[in-house]
Amino acid sequence: MLFKNVAIEAVAYELAPHRITSDWLEDQIGETMSRLGVPKGRLEQLSGIRERRFWDEGSRPSEAATLAARTAIAAAGIDPHEIGIVINTSVCQDFLEPSTSVFVHHNLGLSQRCINFDLRNACLGFLNGMYTAGLMIESGDIKYALIVDGEGSQDPVMTTVRRLQSPSATMEDFRDSFATLTLGSGGAAMLLAHSSVARSSHRLNGVVTMADTQHNQLCIGTPTSMKTDAAALLSAGVKLARQTWALAQEVLPNWSDDQIACYAPHQVSSRHTAAIAETLGIAPAKMQINFPVLGNIGPAAVPITLAQAAETRLKPGDHVGLLGIGSGINCSMMSVTW
Repeated sequence: MLFKNVAIEAVAYELAPHRITSDWLEDQIGETMSRLGVPKGRLEQLSGIRERRFWDEGSRPSEAATLAARTAIAAAGIDPHEIGIVINTSVCQDFLEPSTSVFVHHNLGLSQRCINFDLRNACLGFLNGMYTAGLMIESGDIKYALIVDGEGSQDPVMTTVRRLQSPSATMEDFRDSFATLTLGSGGAAMLLAHSSVARSSHRLNGVVTMADTQHNQLCIGTPTSMKTDAAALLSAGVKLARQTWALAQEVLPNWSDDQIACYAPHQVSSRHTAAIAETLGIAPAKMQINFPVLGNIGPAAVPITLAQAAETRLKPGDHVGLLGIGSGINCSMMSVTW
């Protein structure tokens, strides 16, 4: 899908206030690691993650999403009542129902005519939200769209820690729970606009998406844990990323490493990031990296990474590649001209 009239007016993020180091987490399960013969420092060694963030106890995903959304709306300088849709894309939810989007809608005081709903697709949700909103803007149905995400990892991480503290915890338990210990927290928001009203020069050029859903059992998440076959998921994810990259070269303009100045990837670990760069033949230096200090922040990763790249390295006219992958598995790649 190619877009002609979709602009990124603003992208913003909010980081949780509490830094939780991998060393601290290992201290909490030190007895189990010692009993199982797992060396100290293995969590950071295997993942490349030094720390991740936690919100205050009791914080809701909608609150994180709202904080980021307020920043994005202020940066865009628009009247919130002009927003035609708000899509919440978080894996974490305030409740099973109603949708988390209704709390964000209410917190922001948006118009009664502003559509709101949740769109969930594991770590790919935010890119799917951009795509869905982009279609509505391209068709002329709405002028402004707000995509939001709020992730909080403290509950699943600490529940996993308590489970691994049990004297009956096995090496299989440790391996299955490893990915949960890499989770981080954060809020993200992006305001999209029709080019006829856009003030920014940032353009969403197009998107491609591919699925390989035979791998739907490789990462299973619940509110309190995430069981992952990390090796199999990495292998399947890299294969699908390669296929999606080939499709992007057919569909998206100027889609090559030579023409892309920066990548904002979904990133879960050092091993995953290196494997993607090698498989796709892209320059690692072009990848905006934050997993060492933020961990795996799910669908909030790509927008937060893009916002941080805008703060530090992007120049007007730069071609940016957004690379997303989600459990199940699905993969999307988006072309943006900054």
